Amino acid sequence: MIDDIDKALDWEGHRLDCASCEHLALSETGGCRLKHACVNERCPRSIERFFERNPHLADGYLSHPHCEARAIAAKFANVSLLPSLINDPNEKVQWNAILRLPRSYALQLRKHPLPELRRRVATLLDGEELLPMASDEYYYVRLVVASRIEPILLRRMMNDEEAEVRRVVARRIPNEWLLGMIDDRDASVRLEIAQRLSVQLVSLLQHDPDWRIRYEVASRAPVAQVFSLVHDPHSVVREVASSRIAGDRR
Repeated sequence: MIDDIDKALDWEGHRLDCASCEHLALSETGGCRLKHACVNERCPRSIERFFERNPHLADGYLSHPHCEARAIAAKFANVSLLPSLINDPNEKVQWNAILRLPRSYALQLRKHPLPELRRRVATLLDGEELLPMASDEYYYVRLVVASRIEPILLRRMMNDEEAEVRRVVARRIPNEWLLGMIDDRDASVRLEIAQRLSVQLVSLLQHDPDWRIRYEVASRAPVAQVFSLVHDPHSVVREVASSRIAGDRR
């Protein structure tokens, strides 16, 4: 194992020999260097340095059997050759191609089998392009959708099964939809709603089981609506309600 560390190995674990490399001439001009900038090594950084020095060679590596070579070549190759990589068996290759292609190509990967790639694709899309991903199987894909899609398109996500997604929705939906989430089963979502509700409407949550929400009511609701909170089970809620009422009487 110690010997292997000192060797330059290809992606299949074989020792490299510059004498048999088709790019041998490049080594004489600084275009490549074993264990530093070599397209045949298994080390991705070494491959990247090679293409940084020789971007004109990237086109010839888009079908290389080593996925790292294909993925890195996609960063430097002629863009007109990249559409063929959309169906590459490796997601790194697909992603690097998508980053350089027109956004319409990203739409083809909205149902990609790998959720992490779908999450990345969602970061490239906007508006109605994201609607098919609003019901994605994985919550962290839906989380990206909820944070990027126009607020007016968030209605279908107000009842998302994941509280973290609903919290993002609660922060972004139009004000006139807030009451539709006032009874959310998760207190953190209701707190987001309470913090956005108008002074006139926040008192609707004065009997919420979560003290943080009642505190929001005691802090912001019209004084006439906070009298019941003077006897709240939580001392912090009682204190702020009492303080507001006392201040109003002065």
